[in-house]
Formats: sequence, structure tokens, C-alpha cells
Amino acid sequence: MGEPRTLKTVFEGAEKKRLALEGTFEASSLTFREDLSFALKSYEECLKIISNVSLFSENEGPEDINTTDLPYLLVSYRIAELLQKISVTSPLERKLALKTTRDAYERFLYLLDNYTLLSKPDRKLWDTYNEDPEAFSTISTKDPAARRNAKIANFQQEKELKQKLAYMRSTPRYLENGGDEEAVRELHLANVAYCAHMAFQGLEHINREMEMLAQAPVPLMPTTTTVQEDERRRLSPTEDGYTERLDRPLHRLGSVLNGPLLSREGKPLRPFTLTSNRQDLQKGVFRPGHNLPTMSIDEYLEEERRRGGIIEGGGEASGRQATPDEDNYEKADAETMKARDWDEFVEANPKGAGNTLNRG
Repeated sequence: MGEPRTLKTVFEGAEKKRLALEGTFEASSLTFREDLSFALKSYEECLKIISNVSLFSENEGPEDINTTDLPYLLVSYRIAELLQKISVTSPLERKLALKTTRDAYERFLYLLDNYTLLSKPDRKLWDTYNEDPEAFSTISTKDPAARRNAKIANFQQEKELKQKLAYMRSTPRYLENGGDEEAVRELHLANVAYCAHMAFQGLEHINREMEMLAQAPVPLMPTTTTVQEDERRRLSPTEDGYTERLDRPLHRLGSVLNGPLLSREGKPLRPFTLTSNRQDLQKGVFRPGHNLPTMSIDEYLEEERRRGGIIEGGGEASGRQATPDEDNYEKADAETMKARDWDEFVEANPKGAGNTLNRG
């Protein structure tokens, strides 16, 4: 097994990967994800080493921190920075990422507050945040003009801190290699102040994003549910017999598709669609939203005729007189009596006898 790595070695490796990620917009690339993962794991390892050696203590002041140890105050802040770069695919995953980011910001600011490294305005913001973290804002007023002025002031402060850091890093006496120790310490403390300012901005952005995520639609099922589990859930009826399945899929009907179309009572036993003929069926196969029919009209009529559902007759055949049966004397007598009754009715009621409207 290799020797344990020192805090300086791990921290420098993490810083190298973090700087490589700055300005990179291909968040979906494999290289970006690998560098991001490596940097996060390295910073997490730094936290473990810091805890094991008790580098920082609640009973110390800023003067007790060695100049070379000042950069390690930023480890939690760097973790929060990188967590914001993680790509997620659902509101739930984003909420979890924001919660972890919030925890990292809080660890960082708590450490600075313990060492009294927060400026007077930042200490006031820290007290405001602890009163109600989820409602925290760097701008307390609701007046539009005052909010605009406060935003401009925040932006101006951030710009001044950046310019100060840029100047120090370009001046040899502030550099660690060969620079003046007091100047190097001043550079590290200026960087800590800048990160504290950005941490409060980050906490405010988290609250704004959490408000938007709270309005996002709730997914119908957990993201970890598989397609098979969802299918079983939809097919399984509840205690009252309810199920989301409207009917059985065709591939599960089995032998039902090969059985009779209708029951003896005329109830359909399997789905079908009426069509005019096979030619119409072929023409309409590729239409949008087309439902494939299972039988033609001729096939349907043949099925009805087979089960006795069609009454034969009508048309020309209904006007043809049936040939009388000369051997059926009873039917012949009945026809004769019917004819006589009709003759008597006609004699008793001459044509026009019932029309009394035009009579004087």
C-alpha cells in the first residue's frame, strides 16, 4: 500500500482540476464529468484530513492560523462551487444537489464566523440567514428602487474584490514563492473575503431556485421505478377492484382472438372493426391514427348468418304469390270466407260513402 497523501498534495490536485473546469461549458462531456468527480473527491478527502489532524479549532482566532493553512479554509466553499456544476435530469435530483450545496456553504461560513473572519456586513447577513435560512435574501427591502440599488451595490462590491485579487496575484510580493509573508497572508484573506461574499450570493440563488422547483409538477412515479414495476402496478387492481388498464393488450388475449366473435346472447367476445372491403383496408393501412380492422363487412354478415342473426326475405321475393296447396281444404275454405267477407263489406260501404265534407 502507498503512503497516505498529505493535505497539501491532495489540495493542490483538487485545485488543478477545479481551475481546469473554469470556463468549460461542455458539461455533458466525459472529460468534464471525470474532472468534476475527481475534484469533488479530492476536496472531500481534504476535509477528512483536516478533521483528523484538527487543523482548525473553535478556541482559536485568525492569528492562530498559519499563513500556509489559510487556503484550506476554502475547502467547503470549493465543494459548494463544484456541486453547482453537476448535471441532473429531474427536479428531485436538483433539490438534493441544492441541499448538499447549502450544507457546504453553511460549513464554510460557520468556520469563518468562528474565526471572526467575516466582515461586519457579512456577519449581519450571517445572522439574518440563521433566523430563516429558506427565506434568506441579501436584499431585505421590498421597495423596487431600493432593491435595484442594493443589487448594484452587491455587484460593485464583487467587482472591487475581483480587481483587488487580480492586482495582488499580478504583484510579485503577494506570491507565495519569494513573496513577503504578510503580503501573502493579505492575499489569502482577501480571497477568503471574496468567497464569503459569493457564498451569501449562492445561498440566495439556492432559495430562488428552490421556490421554482416547488412549483414543478410532481412525477407520477419515482425516478427509480422500472418499466416492469410500473406495468405491474397498473395491471394490479386495488382493494375496490379498480385498475388503470382499460382492456387487455392484444398480445395477451391468447386464444381469445381465435374463438367466436359473438356469444349466443350477441355480446362481442373480441374486438373488431367493420370495413367495406379488403381494398379499402389496404388503402388505409398507412393513414395516421389508423386502427387495423379484424374483419370485413362480408365476413361479419357471414358470421351473423351462421349464428341465425339474419332474417332472409324481402325485395322481389316478398311480392310473389305463394302457390296454393290444392289438397289443403281448410286453408282453401278460410280464403273463400275471407273473400266473401270482403265482398259484403264493399257492398255495404260504396266508394265515397265516408266523405261527408263536401255535402250540402
